[in-house]
Amino acid sequence: MWSRSPLSRVEEITIPILIAQGANDPRVKQAESEQIVAAMREKGIPYEYLLFEDEGHGFAKPENRLRFYAAAERFLAEHLGGRCED
Repeated sequence: MWSRSPLSRVEEITIPILIAQGANDPRVKQAESEQIVAAMREKGIPYEYLLFEDEGHGFAKPENRLRFYAAAERFLAEHLGGRCED
C-alpha cells in the first residue's frame, strides 16, 4: 500500500496542488488529506487546502460548490496565469 500512497512520493511533487476535503467523507478521511498537506508543507511545496466541515465525498451543497469553484478559479489563475472574478 505504501508504494501507491501519494505520501511515498511527496518529494516528486513539483507543482502546486489544490486539495479540497469534506470533513465527513467516508472514502477519503480528513486525516489522510491532512497528512499530505503536512508533508507538502514540510517540503516547501505550495498547496491550498480547503476543508468543508459539512460535506462528505463530493460537494452537494450549492454554497460549498460555489466556494470550491471560486477557489479553483483563483488557484488556476494564480498558477497558470489568466484572470479570475473577485
